[in-house]
Amino acid sequence: MQSRMAKRLQKDLEQMQKSYTDQFNVRMPNNDIKHWIVAFEGAKGTLYQGEKFELQFKFSNEYPIESPEVIFIGKPPEHEHIYSNGFICLSILFDEWSAALTVSSICLSIQSMLSSATKKMKPPNDAEFVKRAAGRGPKSFLWSYHDEKC
Repeated sequence: MQSRMAKRLQKDLEQMQKSYTDQFNVRMPNNDIKHWIVAFEGAKGTLYQGEKFELQFKFSNEYPIESPEVIFIGKPPEHEHIYSNGFICLSILFDEWSAALTVSSICLSIQSMLSSATKKMKPPNDAEFVKRAAGRGPKSFLWSYHDEKC
C-alpha cells in the first residue's frame, strides 16, 4: 500500500505534467519520488525574463502535513528574498504552510515573487546569513518576514 506521501506526490506530479508543462519541467534524480528538480524560466516582461532557474524539492515522509524543503540550486536569482546559497525566504515554505498547498502552487508562488521584483538585489544580510547557514538546511532557521512579499 502506498504511503500518504507517495500518493500525494504522485498526484502533484500528475498535476504538474498535465497543467504546467509549458512553465515547469520536473525531473527526479535517481527516480527518487522524495527528491525533485523543477526547472523554469523567468516570466516574460519581468526582470528575470528568459533566465533559467532550478528548484530542488526534498520531501519528508510527513508530506503534505509537513512542507518540503525548497531551495534554488545552481545560480539563484538575485532577489531580496533569495540568499546566495539558494535559501528562499517565503512564508508558505515555513510558518504559513498548509497541506492544501501543492508543488505547483509553491512553484507559482516563487515565480510570482520573482515577477513582482522591481530591482535585482540580494538580501541585506546575505553574506552573514550564508556564512552562518553553512552545513545547515533552510528548515533549521526561524524565519522572520519583513514585508508582505515574503
